[in-house]
This record gives sequence, C-alpha cells and structure tokens, in this order.
Amino acid sequence: MSNAIVRVRDVMMDTYAVVDGVVTVAEAVRIAKQRQIKALIVDKRHEDDEYGIVLMNDIAKKVLALDRAPERTNIYEIMTKPALSVRADMDVRYCARLFERFGISRAPVIEQGQLIGMVSYNNIVLNGMLQDG
Repeated sequence: MSNAIVRVRDVMMDTYAVVDGVVTVAEAVRIAKQRQIKALIVDKRHEDDEYGIVLMNDIAKKVLALDRAPERTNIYEIMTKPALSVRADMDVRYCARLFERFGISRAPVIEQGQLIGMVSYNNIVLNGMLQDG
C-alpha cells in the first residue's frame, strides 16, 4: 500500500438495505437475495437508538441451525445491536485493524450521524490496496 491515505468512503459499497426489527427472517432473506447483499442494517427505532446488523451467518447459526421457523422469527431476535460502525473518513488501515480487534468482517459506514454505506474486508482489499495502480 502506498503512503496515500485511502478512506473508508473510497472503498465502501452504497448497496445496503435497512429493515425494521419486526421484519421476519424470511422477508429479510428475500430482501438480501434480491439486492445481492450479505448483511442487513436494522433501523433505529428513535433518534437516541442505535443501528443493528444481521449477517447471513447470523441467520444460518441462529435460525437454520436451530431449526427455527424463518416466517415466525423476527430480525430483532437475532440481530447484533449496537452495530459497530465506522466513520466514512477513517483510514482503511484502521478500519481493518478495528475489524480484526472485534472479530467482525463488515460494518455500516456513518457520516454526520447518517448511514451512507457498508464496508467489508473484501471492499478494503479489492478496492483499497491498489488505488494508485
């Protein structure tokens, strides 16, 4: 990687879906499949609330593996909240260190308190490492 700073906003994806916590897992899977995404952001319920996140592996571990009915399981039952988010202006090297430290592989990107995208290890490596060549 060169000395140029690559920011999270430069590598993030702006394809994401925000769902309400009461959405069923079945509907969430339909949304994720339709939009070809690997995580869903669970919307805040009010201004002082935090975003949640549900990854496809959460659904596999907490619904499929436990033989729970996706039509009768709500997203809020399996989400991680608060979702660990990153600032849009963060250097991707620090984002990668944060992911490693907390054992996560993707996170919502926040700018001025608003959700603007998602970033993952894949985005960082495939879009951030060779920006200058």
